Amino acid sequence: MDRDHRLRRLRFRAWHRGTKEADLLIGGFFDARSAGWSDEEITLFEQLLEEQDVDIMAWAMQVEPAPPQYRGTLMQALRELDYVPIAR
Repeated sequence: MDRDHRLRRLRFRAWHRGTKEADLLIGGFFDARSAGWSDEEITLFEQLLEEQDVDIMAWAMQVEPAPPQYRGTLMQALRELDYVPIAR
């Protein structure tokens, strides 16, 4: 599967999680960051999408510690993303 196809598939999966909150968190993160991902980061995000939404949200909000495989730049970026742009 080529990179563009993988990214289109991941975008759909990121925006169709089952709850609006998870869609906004995970889909919004995908839209904001995926353009610059390496193949390794794409693979890691694919793995992350296999996890339960409540777990991903807990890791992103730092309510629960993220498993070792997700600690690093991807989870840090998920935690730092500004989901509510403020007009200045």
